[in-house]
Formats: sequence, C-alpha cells, structure tokens
Amino acid sequence: MANFLFILSKDDNEAATRCFQFAKVAHSKGHKVNLFFIDAGVMWADSTRDLSQKTVTGDCPNDYLPYLVENEVEIGVCTPCAKNRNLDESKFFHNMALDGGPHLIDMAAEAQVFNF
Repeated sequence: MANFLFILSKDDNEAATRCFQFAKVAHSKGHKVNLFFIDAGVMWADSTRDLSQKTVTGDCPNDYLPYLVENEVEIGVCTPCAKNRNLDESKFFHNMALDGGPHLIDMAAEAQVFNF
C-alpha cells in the first residue's frame, strides 16, 4: 500500500473538509496516512470548534474528522504555529500532538504529499 501525507495550512472550511475526506478515503483503503497542520491549519486541532459548517457540496469536516480520530490516524500540529496562536494542547483531539518541521520533512521524504 501507499504512504500519504496530508498537509493542512489553512483555516478554511472547504480545504479542511477535502483534506479530511481524502485522508479518510486513503486510510479506509488500507494506505498509511498521516496529517500535519501548519500555519492557520493548526486551528483545526481545537476539539471545541464547530465542525458542522457545510461546504458548497453539502459535506463538512464533521463528516470525516471523527473517522480519523476514532481510527487513531496520527495528526501532527506545528508547535510554533500552535503556540503563537495560543492554542491549548489540552483541547486537541486525542490523536493530535505538537510536532515539528524535522518530523514533517522525514514523513514527506517517504510519502506522497497532498497540500490543502
């Protein structure tokens, strides 16, 4: 099976929905999947945010992110990006953890990378 890395850099509902959707599809097909949130994308680590806002196609982050959380798909959250936005790590989903650029580069070196 393939190895995929999905990078989310935007606090944008449509970008997040597609990122989570394709990560779910890849994982459900048996592929190795990792996600990494950078820049404003770190805002999606907050488990208290509203995930029900619909996209133009009628789906939303809540249609896909719970699958990734329940299936323990690892999601790295850029440490300086989160800290400079005063994100509280205790509010992250349980499959998410602060992480850094060196690990992101190591994962990218061995994966097909999708950027959202």
